[in-house]
Amino acid sequence: MDATKTPKGAGGKKGGSKKKAVTRSVKAGLQFPVGRIAYYLKKGCYAQRVGSGAPIYLATVLEYLADEVLELSGNAARDNKKTRIIPRHLLLAVRNDEELGKLLAGITIASGGVPPNINPVLLPKKSTASEEKASTPKAKKSPKKA
Repeated sequence: MDATKTPKGAGGKKGGSKKKAVTRSVKAGLQFPVGRIAYYLKKGCYAQRVGSGAPIYLATVLEYLADEVLELSGNAARDNKKTRIIPRHLLLAVRNDEELGKLLAGITIASGGVPPNINPVLLPKKSTASEEKASTPKAKKSPKKA
């Protein structure tokens, strides 16, 4: 038996440095868990086979949507002079954005209230002060006689 060979039962590797596992989320540069999304895609029986790129793409789309909603909600919270996002801010963000409004048209956000909307017919007329000025014309000077 050579001294260079390991005897049987001594384990596979000699104390070499072990590489740290790199997740697919880190490889893709995402915060959302690619592995978990892949698991749920397979478990959900959406298709017989799931490609390797599908969970990465789905995680990217979900992360983008979450980022967009959080950014708009944070802006709504800042407009209301708050530091914490509440369901009301989520509702205002979603309803004020055209594309998110289409995507989330059929949902109800609990404790979100309703978007502020007053029918223009119910608003008081602004032209009352301007009409008074217009209705009382300045006295015209008589034309000069030559």
